[in-house]
Formats: sequence, structure tokens, C-alpha cells
Amino acid sequence: MERFDLVVIGAGPSGYAAAMRAIDFKKRTLLIERAKVGGAGVTNGALSSKTWWELSREASAFRKSLKRYNIKEPAVNYKEIQNEVRKAVQERKSMLEEHMDKLKRSNYSHLLQFKSGTARLKNKNEIEIVQGAQIETVWAENIILATGSRPRYLPELPIDEKIVMTSDGIENMEDFPESMVIVGAGVIGCEFATIFSGFGRTKVHLIDKGERILPFEDADVVSIIERNMENNGVLIHRNSRLIGMKTINNRVEYELEYTDGSRETFNVEKALVSVGRIANLEDLWDDKVGIDISKRGIDNNDTQTNVPNVYAVGDLTADISLVNVGELEGRYAVERIFGKPLRKLVYENISTIMFLNPEVAGVGLNETQAEEQKIDYKVVTVEYNTIPRAIAKRNTQGFIKLLVTNDEAMKILGMKVVGNNASSAIQAVAVLISMDKGIEELAECVHPHPSITEGIQECVRMLLGKSLFKPSALRECLSCRKRIGGVYEDIVF
Repeated sequence: MERFDLVVIGAGPSGYAAAMRAIDFKKRTLLIERAKVGGAGVTNGALSSKTWWELSREASAFRKSLKRYNIKEPAVNYKEIQNEVRKAVQERKSMLEEHMDKLKRSNYSHLLQFKSGTARLKNKNEIEIVQGAQIETVWAENIILATGSRPRYLPELPIDEKIVMTSDGIENMEDFPESMVIVGAGVIGCEFATIFSGFGRTKVHLIDKGERILPFEDADVVSIIERNMENNGVLIHRNSRLIGMKTINNRVEYELEYTDGSRETFNVEKALVSVGRIANLEDLWDDKVGIDISKRGIDNNDTQTNVPNVYAVGDLTADISLVNVGELEGRYAVERIFGKPLRKLVYENISTIMFLNPEVAGVGLNETQAEEQKIDYKVVTVEYNTIPRAIAKRNTQGFIKLLVTNDEAMKILGMKVVGNNASSAIQAVAVLISMDKGIEELAECVHPHPSITEGIQECVRMLLGKSLFKPSALRECLSCRKRIGGVYEDIVF
């Protein structure tokens, strides 16, 4: 029986990151994957959907430019778009595989092995690997479970991945549907609503049980997103509940009940069900292994399960299901096993991005979270129309919002950026939050001109009372206020 210092089950983002970190410690490592290297993060998740989003955004911007030059809009070829997405996925998958192959022919050859097959823990050290008719068992001193997740099915819906689909099936459509209903107005549902409405070929319906989409986000963020969706023809079913869905003549008929008791029936070509994901835990270990699980996934303490040599990372746990978080957890688990992490694993200051119209990036707390936690804070907002780079790009829709503590230290609580290049604007602030720093460091930065990040500097200067533009003079573009005990008041300089 072959023996390893570490066996990682699952070669998605978290498992791959764990295996690569393990060879840094010069530990003999086996990485096992039953399907595709890269996992859902590459094949039908983050990379593929964001490639769809980029192409949709490009198509939408192109249509607007055509109007400027009075040129007729060309048709969007679905197959070409689909092939471009598949090429992006294959590029990433090939790079991961090539990387492993070259490692096996380098100085790391004695450290890393890769096996295809379905893995199952027979006990806390032995793993059975099945590939077709071949079965082998290996021994591991330590094990990391990183088998990822899959879309959640609602049993009452006729999901066939052809007419009523999840994110798994949507990749295989033959053409843009003329209409589509999306069940679930969370981040993924809203991203797909943005994607398909952006191509201009699909009438999108979005079912939302509340008054507004994305209820965890601040109202000013949601206002821009909803307005752009509706301007692109998205029908948002607010305050609605799906009470029935069926397929008739290869189309989808669904019925909604609204909070006022009224009902309405709609007919569309396709349906996308986006109601979360569930962990791939089935048949992963024998009962005698005794790993504790809950409704949300594997119970763990700092990535370690109740079985001391078995760790769980990524979508298997109850923590945040994001690629960057999964990679962080995979690396952290290895550092716990073979070394000592430099810092504790925390989730409070994870940088996030929502691929909407416009994109939304954030780090730390937003106002909604700060209010829920009853934190007193100062908040400053700078609209994109005051930022030269946004003006030059001819797209001034968006804003930068910075939250700090309501004291002299003004330590950064969080930041939200809505607009073009939002994701590139938050990293400096993310570092300062992790260092528990105030805003003085930001005030001293010299930003390139013109750049979106100049808006961050203007936020800081406003808090320090030395901004270029004064909020009292440009109230429609700038705001600076504080929250004390649930009461808001403007800060006047």
C-alpha cells in the first residue's frame, strides 16, 4: 500500500491550492479528482460565468457605441460566444494540468502525485480510489477533503437541465432563449440576469420574494443595480412567491403569488434555478470514520474536523463559498498540519466582487452590516462623476463609499465600490483593514492620474476635512455623515 504524508480529495480551487502548499513543506502528496481538474470554479462556476459576463458587458457597450456612430446593430452569435467561454475554461484547465505535469518532471517529482478516480475514506488513514474497474487503496497520515459543491435542486420543480436548468445545464443551451425566468434573486441569480439581459436577446424575469433584490446590500447599491436591470428589460417580480412551475410544449409556465394575495401566470422559453449549492458529501467516507456533519456541511474547527487528521475546506464547510476563500482555507489547512500559520483564519475582511451592471466590489462591513451590529461609524460617499478617470471613460455611473470608526482613530471598517473597475479599487483598503490601520496611510498615498482610486483618496480627504470638493457645495455628488446610536447626521466642514 502506497503511503503519503497528505492526500487531498478534490482538485478544485481549494484542493489544488492545498496540494501546492503541501509540496512547499516537502511533503509527499497525492491529489485525487474524479471529474475535471479545476472543479466547478473553472468548468461551470466562477471562471465560465465571469467569462459570460465579460462578453455580455462587451456586447452591451458595443451596442451603445454603435448608436454614437449611427451604425446598425449586428446580430450576436450564440455559438461564437459559447465557444469563447469554452476556450477560456479550457485555457485555465490546461494550465493547471500542464503545471502538474511539469512538476512531476521536475525536482518536485517525488513529492506530487495525481490520480483520477472516486475516493472514499475506509477509515481515518486509508482511502479507496475507484476508476472504472480498477480499485486501489492508499494510506495517508493526513487527509484534506475538498470535493466542492453542486447546484441545489428544488424537488417540486421539473429540473431537466434542458428547459428548466441550474448553472450546470445553462452552459449547454443551443441559442439565446427569447425569454427566461430566474428563480432566486441572490448574487448568482442577479449575475445571470445581468448576463442574459446584457446580450440584448433575452427577456429576463427575476423572482424576488422581498421588496428589493440583494437584501444584504445597502439600498444605494441595490438602487443602481435594479435600475440598470430594468433599463435592460428585466422584469423583477417583487414581493412574489413561486407556487408552481411546469413544462408545456417545451416551454416553461410558472405561477406567482404576491404578498397582497393576488396570483399571476407567465410563460417563458427557459428557466434557471439559482437557489444555492449543496456540498458533495455523498459516499465520501464509511460510517465508522465518524466525521460530524450538519445541514450546512462538515462541522470543523479552523478547517479541522472532529477526526484530528482529517480536514475539510472549500464548499464542504459552512463558511463563505467563494473561490478565493476556498484557496485560502486549503493553504491554511496545510499550514496547520505541517507548520504554524502566521495568522488565524478570519472571514471578516474577505474581498468580494459581484459581476452585475455595474460591477460591485467590497471589503469589510457595509452599512447594513454595521447597523445590524449597532456600530457607530462615519461614512463618506464620492460619486463617480467627480472622478476624472470615470469621466474619461464616459461612464460616471457609480460611487465609492468608505466606512470608518466614529472616533479620532477612524479605523477602516469597510469599503464598497460600485462602477467600472470596482474590483481594482479595493485592494489597498483590504490590506489596511487586515492591519487594523486608520485612514492616514491612505491619505498619504499618491495615486496615478487619472485613476478610479483617486476617488478613494478624496473619500479620505473628506473625512479629514481637507477635500478638493466640499460636500456642502456638491451635495448631489458627495456626502459625509455619521451614525451615532441609530441617528444620522451630516458632518459639515
